[in-house]
Amino acid sequence: MGLSTVKDFVNFNAKQDAELLHKAMKGIGTDEGTILMLLTSRSNNQRQEIKAAYKKAHGKDLVSALKSELGGLFETLVVALMTPPISYDASQLHKALKGAGTDDDVLIEILASRTCAQIKDVVKCGGKLEKDITGDTSGHFQKLLVILLQGSRDEGVDEDRIENDAKELFAAGEGKVGTDVEKFINILGNRSHEHLRLVFDAYKKLAGSDIEDSIEGETTGNLENLMLAVVKCAKSVPAYFAESLNGSMRRAGTDDQTLMRIMVSRSETDMLDIRACFKKMYGASLYNTIQDDTAGDYGKALLYLCGGND
Repeated sequence: MGLSTVKDFVNFNAKQDAELLHKAMKGIGTDEGTILMLLTSRSNNQRQEIKAAYKKAHGKDLVSALKSELGGLFETLVVALMTPPISYDASQLHKALKGAGTDDDVLIEILASRTCAQIKDVVKCGGKLEKDITGDTSGHFQKLLVILLQGSRDEGVDEDRIENDAKELFAAGEGKVGTDVEKFINILGNRSHEHLRLVFDAYKKLAGSDIEDSIEGETTGNLENLMLAVVKCAKSVPAYFAESLNGSMRRAGTDDQTLMRIMVSRSETDMLDIRACFKKMYGASLYNTIQDDTAGDYGKALLYLCGGND
């Protein structure tokens, strides 16, 4: 497990927190400062307890109350913080599949980066995800998504298969005209991350180049993006997220949805690891990058989730 920035608050009292939030929303004007300080310094489990205590004391839903007081990106962020992680993933996937067009990036990010156990829980919580995915996607992209959706990667390392997997990948890509994508999908979708790392090392010796180069040369579009995400997550999930965060900020206009989704969903898993990768990869601190790219209570709350400067 990685190192998180948001942990259980030590002297936690759900009833007291519920009252602080109630006060922050009462009367004229809302005390956003209290809301953001409090919610970003409690773990998601504790936020759920606050929600229960609030309903018990005030007979209404805390999330609805917050929504009626807040607006814009800050509101979206607060609602995300108040959602249990598995339901949050499920709702993000649902949103990505709903309406006109599919938000492939969200499908790719969540299905490539979550553990098998998390994916199984999301599927249980997420209604008919597989049906929606097969209805909205096609071809090899769909096949790999469905394999990932099973959440049943092999466990551990199969020493006897490393060399063979590397050879199969080489033969399926660089080694022939046209690509045998099925082979790639099968190996990338089903082997454990530890096993894949060893396969990628063996592949490099064999091909003289990285597996990513082969994928970039042989595939395009959303299939290429998904395969690259799977490879990157097998190598290092925090590095994958550092790269995604960098992409969400350093350009014209910030992709706030991606920035928010990653900051919320990784704050209790591996945010410190992501920060270290970010610094190493981009020579800047994630904290300063967020500070330069966001503003207001929304920006402040993200900085609390980031947890500090490197």
